[in-house]
Amino acid sequence: MFNTLNNLYALTLTQSAQAPEVVLKLSGLLRYMLYECNVNHVALTRELSLLNDYLALEQLRYGDRLDLSVNISGDLDGKLIAPLLLIPFLENSFKHGASEHLDQAWITVDVTVRENTLKFKVMNAVPVTETPQGLAGGIGLLNVRKRLSLLYTGRHELRTIREGETFLVSLTIQLETALSPLGQSLVPQAPPAVQPEISLP
Repeated sequence: MFNTLNNLYALTLTQSAQAPEVVLKLSGLLRYMLYECNVNHVALTRELSLLNDYLALEQLRYGDRLDLSVNISGDLDGKLIAPLLLIPFLENSFKHGASEHLDQAWITVDVTVRENTLKFKVMNAVPVTETPQGLAGGIGLLNVRKRLSLLYTGRHELRTIREGETFLVSLTIQLETALSPLGQSLVPQAPPAVQPEISLP
């Protein structure tokens, strides 16, 4: 987030035409994080929209230095996921991948939903000097591992694989749907309106 703010500052100094787009996407990210994530589940489509905005901001930041590929497929409607669960994997790919490459960096994101199963993969280039412990043991990934253990006990599989100059994160989750097994909606509902009391004479 701070990198995005620094990038926005640089764009305003040069009066870049990209500055309004950065402001719009950044405000959307902040609105989502501050006001929409205080629930157990959010729509998967909303979470993926956040990821797209985040990636768009990073693409603006890196420009031609970043080769970014995003593929999303499957039936996304009616699926729910814990908020902000996926973005740490993207942040990790930039921290240990794109930011370490002085020349050309690349990141590939694949999202597939089949029935209630989400398969989420992030693959990126990493420098030879980056250790496996640094790639998979950062505070962001440690925290998301804890969240997965708490929220998706027995319903997820997370793998991290280092092969040469490539790092892969592969996550499989059994998602909730808009209706729980009891037929009750899991989507947050607005509280009922309070009717004013009327005093009779």
